[in-house]
Amino acid sequence: MNIARYTKQFLVAMVLIFIVAIGVVSTYGLNLGIDFTGGSLTEVSYTVAPEQAMLEEELDSLFEEGYSLRQSEDGETVGYILRSRDLSEEERETVYGVLTSVGEGGVVTRFASIGPVIGEELKDKASWAIAGVVLITICYVAFAFRKVPKPVGSWTYGGITILALIHDVLVPTAVMSVLGITFGAEVDVLFVTALLAVLGYSVNDTIVVFDRVRENLLLNEEKKTGKTFETVVEDSVKDTIVRSVNTSLTTILALGALYFLGGDTTQLFALTLIVGVLAGTYSSLFIANPLLVAASRRKKA
Repeated sequence: MNIARYTKQFLVAMVLIFIVAIGVVSTYGLNLGIDFTGGSLTEVSYTVAPEQAMLEEELDSLFEEGYSLRQSEDGETVGYILRSRDLSEEERETVYGVLTSVGEGGVVTRFASIGPVIGEELKDKASWAIAGVVLITICYVAFAFRKVPKPVGSWTYGGITILALIHDVLVPTAVMSVLGITFGAEVDVLFVTALLAVLGYSVNDTIVVFDRVRENLLLNEEKKTGKTFETVVEDSVKDTIVRSVNTSLTTILALGALYFLGGDTTQLFALTLIVGVLAGTYSSLFIANPLLVAASRRKKA
């Protein structure tokens, strides 16, 4: 792995990933759940579940506007999750009656309702939370690396970290956009929570590599080894790559268990984290460090 030699290739790959991810999200958008749009969620379980088409036929007469119905499984229990506009008390009783009248042993196990004002407030708070994490991260990295030897300044380390974090948010967001179109996956508060967890994981991974760069730069100055900045970055990546890969693998194993053995509620949460961890590991090694090399070359030019 020669970071200095293949810097341009790594940066081209980064740009392509950004273009594809932004293109997917811009084209298909995100299938926002009731957490952000407002509405009602009703979950029903059966001992013998009816066909989805049969249930949809009954619901079509109740909802002039669109609704979402998807199958859910929790162990041996099979049921459906209905997402619709906000329901009045009378409408809710009617929906309960329809859902439990088909199939056998139908029981409503969960109902939640969120008004549009609360949904909009949650959307704003989610955006501010992600923006706040990004701002605090760049300030922290710039402060932590303020005494790092040249040729790259501390604010450059902070800026590169943010670019890596944007990559780590874009990739799972693009995946969720595709899942929303193909399988009806909805973005909810758990998705935002997963993104915040990915940001924390990724920035830790990136700082570990950058910290090794700083240590090797100081060692280079102290022992006057004469190594170039590019060589120092390459050595730092070699020092930390095994640790990064092993940490990611163990994290993915735990998340994989949560995805396959957990319930429907946590599946998308676990999947978002798996994609984010993979994206974060890649960006920490093959985006942040090539950008660091590119920045040093620009300083020399």
